[in-house]
Amino acid sequence: MMLRPPATLVRMARRLPTPLTSLPFVLGLDLARRLSWLTPPPELEGRRFAITVEDLGLRACFCCRGGAFHLLSGQVPELELHAGVAEFVALIRGTADADTLFFQRRLKIAGDTELGLIVKNWLDAAARPAWLARWQSR
Repeated sequence: MMLRPPATLVRMARRLPTPLTSLPFVLGLDLARRLSWLTPPPELEGRRFAITVEDLGLRACFCCRGGAFHLLSGQVPELELHAGVAEFVALIRGTADADTLFFQRRLKIAGDTELGLIVKNWLDAAARPAWLARWQSR
């Protein structure tokens, strides 16, 4: 059974400005990069992204510059991913792949399809940190 966030929390989250919801996400991505858990490939340089966690009402916009993740401000994302929190967690943990979620209509992709394939292949090939593998087995 899937837990749903309280409706009040979702309504509040939808009212938050995108830069505010993007900041913790970008900081987390860049921390993962600094710890060598997630290294963006050169093909992502200068590219712009948006991730929407539909059931939480949160949207994060970011770009990749200089091999690091940064807030995206005033520019339109080239690639947008939409899914629920459970789907994004499954992708991160490696318990589901993007193709399966896409064909089940649980992951929606809009924008540059070539960029979407680059991101999908990068995430599929990314090694998961040892602590995440231990967390998966619980």
